[in-house]
Amino acid sequence: MQTIEVLETGLIYRNPKPHLQAVHAWHPSVDYFDDGQMVCSFDLGQAVSSDDYRSYFSRSTDNGRTWSPPVRILEDWVEGLTSHCIRISRMSDNSLVGLGSLNYRKPGLGNSNPKTFGRLPNDMFITRSKDRGQTWSPAEIIDMPLVGPAWELCHCIVELQDGRWLAPMANWKGWDGEAPNDFKAFALVSTDKGKTWPSHIDIINQWGRRVISFENSVVQMHDGRLLAVAWALNNETGKSEPTPYVISTDGKTFSTPRLNGMRGQTTKLIVLKDGRILCVYRRDDQPGLWANLAQIDGDDWINIEQTPVWQGAASGMSGQGSNEQELGDLKLGFPNLTLLPDNLVYVAFWCFEDGIHNIRWYRLRING
Repeated sequence: MQTIEVLETGLIYRNPKPHLQAVHAWHPSVDYFDDGQMVCSFDLGQAVSSDDYRSYFSRSTDNGRTWSPPVRILEDWVEGLTSHCIRISRMSDNSLVGLGSLNYRKPGLGNSNPKTFGRLPNDMFITRSKDRGQTWSPAEIIDMPLVGPAWELCHCIVELQDGRWLAPMANWKGWDGEAPNDFKAFALVSTDKGKTWPSHIDIINQWGRRVISFENSVVQMHDGRLLAVAWALNNETGKSEPTPYVISTDGKTFSTPRLNGMRGQTTKLIVLKDGRILCVYRRDDQPGLWANLAQIDGDDWINIEQTPVWQGAASGMSGQGSNEQELGDLKLGFPNLTLLPDNLVYVAFWCFEDGIHNIRWYRLRING
């Protein structure tokens, strides 16, 4: 018997009327309530950089097998041309909190500059729901404790055992390519449940040798230590490097990056009930989405088993074109994981199938 069993799959969202309008979906974040209800946010738009790009919300009452039609999380609330996206997480009090990016747009331009891999300005914000996503609070713009000049939205908020909230993200270069605080993975820190974010923690920074650290994932292990990984992309060659991981014992500083034996792009982590680590990622050297089971022994990462989950497309990011072009041409990504009863893990991700970007789910069983 395999340790990782792929049990079943289905769709959270796929454009039901592609012959009438172009609607594509990206970047799901999914969570589970103890009564079996599940919630999911994801982005919809005509194209990956279209002006109508916004985040939507669906729910499931049958453990994630079928999902309600999507509804907008927030209506536009500022003057001018903007788009926004939101990643949600369930907190210990069963409220939902969304971490979002408000993107200031210019007519005829996408979010990123293909010449510099820089971005237009954006603000990060918080929105909250006390009724499982039926209603959401107005956006609370975050007063950032460092200069971006732009920010990547790659993660939902992580609630730690000591009550702190982390908001993992990455610095992004400005439109002209400036990076005054490096292109690094870091996390904002809040001690008042997201009302203020006065400080940050650097997670992985390899910008000194021009390696971008982004699409990071952060989890807290049962012993209280923090574990993080990031996508390492060489800014000069446009090619991915082997996946680095870091550990924090004090919740404030992380170790020097080490390699975990994977070649992952957009890797996301979850801690299983027995303490093992499940990673789901777009594999750099083979097609598709993969799952990898590992154990952390001291500070050592020990891989146990890996298996393909979905192999419908190659990874991309070969360095043949610009970083911006190749990122926009990807055919799958952004896996998001949540624990279900009976050693089951629910995985949601976006993928390109039959000409449409949709949100697909898989249910995995992790055996002992």
